[in-house]
Amino acid sequence: MPFPAKRLRRLRRSESLRELARDTRLDASDLVCPVFVDESGGSPGIESMPGLSRVSPRDVAAEAGEIRELGIRAVMLFGIPSSKDSAGSAAHAGDGVVQRAIRDIRAAHGDALAIMADTCLCQYTDTGHCGIAGGGGEIENDASLAALSRVAVSQARAGADVVSPSAMMDGQVSAIRAALDSAGHGDVAIMSHSAKHASSFYAPFRDAASCAPQFGDRRTYQVPYTSSRAAMQEVAADIEEGVDIVMIKPALAYLDVIAEARRRFDVPVAAYSVSGEYALVKAAAERGMVDGGAVATEILHAIRRAGAGIIVTYFAREAAAALRGGK
Repeated sequence: MPFPAKRLRRLRRSESLRELARDTRLDASDLVCPVFVDESGGSPGIESMPGLSRVSPRDVAAEAGEIRELGIRAVMLFGIPSSKDSAGSAAHAGDGVVQRAIRDIRAAHGDALAIMADTCLCQYTDTGHCGIAGGGGEIENDASLAALSRVAVSQARAGADVVSPSAMMDGQVSAIRAALDSAGHGDVAIMSHSAKHASSFYAPFRDAASCAPQFGDRRTYQVPYTSSRAAMQEVAADIEEGVDIVMIKPALAYLDVIAEARRRFDVPVAAYSVSGEYALVKAAAERGMVDGGAVATEILHAIRRAGAGIIVTYFAREAAAALRGGK
């Protein structure tokens, strides 16, 4: 039987028909907006990430309000402390930059925003590594787990809804879950950066958060981008340890990993559209090579189509504004 003429084109004839036939939908409530909170004060802009700024602690509640008004329902906080040490002790201080930001956002917005906190040490250690470095420069897993657990408990105590360990230490989910439960924070969820790949796409973030490694690199603890099997092993391990949400990171170059995680595992799957993805689009748009907004929207739909139900993205604000304008 011959293929019916125009069968594939009939439902593309108008915008209304295309909308009816679409199978991937993106809403502002699918997005998580990252916020850099700088203890030393805000900044007029981040050179490597055009359109974004570091926010002063005194302005973070107002910033969260602007995000909320766009229909975005969650923020992820990254702290930039005024001082660092080898143990990253500012990361778990009761009056730390993220802990204060959590309390201020909660006081201003109640439960209208889900507050997520990056649970890592890289912004707080003078080494720039995600864990505690030993005397020979190796990253000590057990010492790092103890530190990350303290960070998670301090964030939960401040009022975080979700802690998000991104250090890629073995056993970090089980250690943090046990610490949260023991401290009476059993209702705080864990969204682990389960398959965080050793990627060149993170460079603008390291500039924005002042956390480039001072020696070596992070390939000894992040996932090789050459092995999707290793990524699935990391995701499976986090689920076994009791994670609530798994995350694939980066997103755009790892759509196959997102899709495989969605296919294999019955837990919420998040994806992080990272700083390099954002910076590449912005740089091309500034040179007039692409329509930046259209490319960003296409990228976010691709991530959603791959299977991510939650997207952490630096495009969150402009994407939410565009989605609102299209309704």
